Amino acid sequence: MQELHTTLTPSFLGLSPSSGLLPASNGASDVVIGFPADVVLGNGETFTGTSLYAGEPLGTTKVPLVHAGDVGSKICEEGKLNSTVVAGKIVFCDPGVYARAAKEQAVKLAGGAGAIFGSPEAYGEQAMTSAYVHPATAVTFAAAEKIKKYISEQTSPTATIVFRGTVVGPTPPSPRMASFSSRGPNSRTPEIFKPDITAPGVDILAAWTGANSPSELPSDTRRVKYNIISGTSMSCPHVSGIAALLRQARPEWSPAMIKSALMTTAYNMDSAGGVIGDMSTGKASTPFARGAGHVDPNRAVDPGLVYDAGTEDYITFLCALGYTDKQIAVFGSSANCSTRAGSSVGDHNYPAFSVVFATNKMAVVRQRRVMRNVGGDARATYRAKVTAPDGVLVTVSPRTLRFTATQKTQEYVVTFAQRIFGSVTGNHTFGSIEWSDRKHTVTSPIAITWPASQVAEM
Repeated sequence: MQELHTTLTPSFLGLSPSSGLLPASNGASDVVIGFPADVVLGNGETFTGTSLYAGEPLGTTKVPLVHAGDVGSKICEEGKLNSTVVAGKIVFCDPGVYARAAKEQAVKLAGGAGAIFGSPEAYGEQAMTSAYVHPATAVTFAAAEKIKKYISEQTSPTATIVFRGTVVGPTPPSPRMASFSSRGPNSRTPEIFKPDITAPGVDILAAWTGANSPSELPSDTRRVKYNIISGTSMSCPHVSGIAALLRQARPEWSPAMIKSALMTTAYNMDSAGGVIGDMSTGKASTPFARGAGHVDPNRAVDPGLVYDAGTEDYITFLCALGYTDKQIAVFGSSANCSTRAGSSVGDHNYPAFSVVFATNKMAVVRQRRVMRNVGGDARATYRAKVTAPDGVLVTVSPRTLRFTATQKTQEYVVTFAQRIFGSVTGNHTFGSIEWSDRKHTVTSPIAITWPASQVAEM
């Protein structure tokens, strides 16, 4: 298998706006590197937080701990903390409208020895890492609740923060979906599965402007060339860079083929052998969180089969969405949507399937796809393996695709039929279709959206 280790060149990095690529969306996952900073309470309980603080440590001696709500402002608003009470103490701050850097500044100005920042409940198992100038750490919502309970039950609560620097390790398993990562289904066009794919987006070492400090506080005089950043804006350059490398390794591929290769070769298991987790729920993620899976660059360079789409495919897609000839003409097309009558949004040659069943009627939905053989062997035979979502009978026709030197593309139809008996217990059920020639596995996720009337009570 060819591996992606080629060199990026300026002439190669761009995919033109006219290349016909549907807007991509990617999820963000964590990595095996962390920056733990432990909160150690006076009763010996320890809660691991996260922090980039690199200044003078607090030491092992525990100091008084107070809740910000008891000293002026539970979310640590600047100027509202009672400096007489806060001086020399660690302050616990609740989540709120202010950025953690601003809260840190408030604690520092009030004379606090350090700060602990609780995370919103929606963040689940995730706490966000920041480049603090004052001893501080952020903890998960669950940890924050226990720390607050300790403060409320003790007459003289104490704590310290132990900064452990950069740690690489297998615990917890990775990747896991970030709490802030976008989720499906696609609200504008539910027949198009979203997000597409997942890539690293939590605690990423990234280039940083010299025009601002790493904490973004005006009072922070530090200037660095690199910072630790989290966001889908970090996972996006991972995917973009891999797409660029694929373009160099496979210059004959269209943007749609590149996207297909990334999606159909992605993996869905974490380092411990379980389904990629979701930090927002603490449970296994669904395809509406992780997309087709986590990007796998070296598998993507040799996907076996790809789903391609060109200008005509996208024009047909826009017509199916209800766009007029005049609206489509802005793209430089002379399309006549009347000649494409009967086209379906769900038939767009996309590497995933998303089906929405209508309310109060038995549903049968058919979607068509065309696959192109890009494997090393011109003669190849692929067979389908279906993992049907709950409540649905999935039929693939034909179940075998045979490619030759003169027949490089093959079409197939998938029929999704609601089962007559039984009901589902969630708004969405998931499955997959895998095509394999015993050398390549080409995987497409399936997502079914059910009307509320057909979802049984848990």
